[in-house]
Amino acid sequence: MSTPKIRIRGLSKAFGSKVVLDGIDLDVETGTSMVIIGGSGSGKSVLLRCILGLIQPDAGTIEIDGENVLTASRTRQEELRRQIGMLFQNAALFDSMSVADNIAFGLRAKHLPTAGPKPSMAKARELAGNILQQVGLDASVGLLSPSELSGGMQKRVGLARAIAGQPNILFFDEPTTGLDPIMGAVIDGLIVDCVQKLGSTAIAITHDMASAQRIGNRAAMLYHGQLVWQGLASELMNSGNAMVDQFTHGRREGPIGMELRK
Repeated sequence: MSTPKIRIRGLSKAFGSKVVLDGIDLDVETGTSMVIIGGSGSGKSVLLRCILGLIQPDAGTIEIDGENVLTASRTRQEELRRQIGMLFQNAALFDSMSVADNIAFGLRAKHLPTAGPKPSMAKARELAGNILQQVGLDASVGLLSPSELSGGMQKRVGLARAIAGQPNILFFDEPTTGLDPIMGAVIDGLIVDCVQKLGSTAIAITHDMASAQRIGNRAAMLYHGQLVWQGLASELMNSGNAMVDQFTHGRREGPIGMELRK
């Protein structure tokens, strides 16, 4: 069997007495778009932050291409994680930078030494115009500041920054939050196009079931810090799992609702 792009085993994390991740085992094969669903506080964001190195897990392993990131040297950790591009929930653009400089920052920050010398800031700004066009925006948008953009445009710029360094792993944190259904579908389409063009492996966390089925080919559900289901994203609405079915259909009655009423 081929080595998964990302392999997680026994990943656990607690904050005080609250266990957020409880022995997570997950494989994400190369080229797969994995969508992770689950209620607020189920551990989705903490899982992403552990992979990104923003949170140190209490136990377990995280491998990228078969190499355990957690036990690698600091330099090697940075090299491995430089492969990852991230679209944050609120785009997280730098207000003090122009759109072009935001993308140039992403391009330079994620530059891999194997790709040759790091581009100068001037060259990175020039390349930013081409990257903007890949997400359906005119190069002239690069002259604007993030505050001059609509929510949908900010998401596009965030996506442009995420793909700027041509990462082979992409993370998406609630990519359609705050968008109307049509713009959400547009952003999902751009995500799918970008992932396919780059040949990247992707992980997205979302509450949006329409989005989950558009951008994912595999899916998993987190509940109380554990993966309670994994399968095809196309099966999300008819999984046969009581908790998944209740969550995806938004039903009040079910195993999750019974617990909430206690």
